[in-house]
Amino acid sequence: MYATVSSTAVSITAAAGNLVAIKAVQDAAWRGMFLAVVYPGLIFMVGSFFLSESPRWLFRRDRKTETLDALRRSSPEEEAQLQFHEMQELAAEKVDSPKAGSGGPLLQRKYVIPFVLACIVLACNQTTGINSILSFLVIILKQAGMTAAHATQGDVAVKIINCAMTLVAIAFVDRKGRKFLLKAGTGGIIVALIAGALVFRTVESKRVDAKDQLQRLVSGDRLQAPMAQLGLADASGKPVTLTVLYTYGAGDRVATVVSSDANPTIDITPEADQEITGKLVIKRALYGPVPSETTGWLIMGCMALFIASFAFGPGVVVWITLSELMPTRIRSTGMGIALLLNQGISTLIAAVFLPVVGNYGYAAMFVFWALCTVVYFSTAAFFLPETKGKTLEEIEAHFDGARVAEQLH
Repeated sequence: MYATVSSTAVSITAAAGNLVAIKAVQDAAWRGMFLAVVYPGLIFMVGSFFLSESPRWLFRRDRKTETLDALRRSSPEEEAQLQFHEMQELAAEKVDSPKAGSGGPLLQRKYVIPFVLACIVLACNQTTGINSILSFLVIILKQAGMTAAHATQGDVAVKIINCAMTLVAIAFVDRKGRKFLLKAGTGGIIVALIAGALVFRTVESKRVDAKDQLQRLVSGDRLQAPMAQLGLADASGKPVTLTVLYTYGAGDRVATVVSSDANPTIDITPEADQEITGKLVIKRALYGPVPSETTGWLIMGCMALFIASFAFGPGVVVWITLSELMPTRIRSTGMGIALLLNQGISTLIAAVFLPVVGNYGYAAMFVFWALCTVVYFSTAAFFLPETKGKTLEEIEAHFDGARVAEQLH
């Protein structure tokens, strides 16, 4: 991926401003990036043919011998026999009390708590900002003061950290437990986001509004103006950056130009495939001094801590915990609803990211994510049970026991 980005940058430079050539290079780069993710997908598909059925699925279909064989593959003989007997006891209880499994089991009180916890955890997993940070990391680092080359290298470094810390989390998840990793991970995310917000705040507080100046230069729903024409300059002669949030009536877009660019011109024109339902409106335009390279490296450090913490905690633990929280009888429905909520939150975050950054800056977005992660940390610390070393039946009994204790009080 890094090679693709680097070769694209070289090709665009060689195009020397030829818009047709630049467009062709960009199209080829996108095809190459999409092709790069086909290979992991093929490996995933081939690997799925080697998956075996779960012991509980086999047991529910009265394939007892295969159930024991499956249990023995993942557990010692004594543990496998114990789990098999627990399955038999649970099946006997269901036969003795037929009302227990009737009439919308997801709404039974003993299932409500794990279902709600699953929804909160999956929603908070997205509100850490993980998808937006991974998608816009190069832009974030450039806005923080890094050069394009260093920002691309930083993006690659963060992806490597993500992979490495995932391996570390796999090694620790059965030693330290799910709660420990989730608390450590979400705690690190909070620290990283707050630190990043403070660094960005020092930069963004120096920016000045230039909305009216740009709106006056709009002609025929286009804005093409050199920065020199705008009269935007820093008193000390340092480079300045201009960030414009604009719309043609169908969603917000962001354009950024730096005075030190080879051709520092703000160019806002409708693209061929862009939906236009109104006139060009400049919603916000902020300019200010370009952050130093040191500021960029500080943000890089915050992002490295963020991704390391996410990979160590939520990135690995969330899927294990959720599969263990909900009993098999509600797992398909419960996980389906929880994942729908997860994707809904992801879409919402993607929709508001650019408008919030354009209007209020990265500091505001980072603070919002940090507050959401505080909810995540609190849920992991005070409400999630530790599921390490417990069977699904024991975890179900935990929530059922909590319900009985509530009734006694």
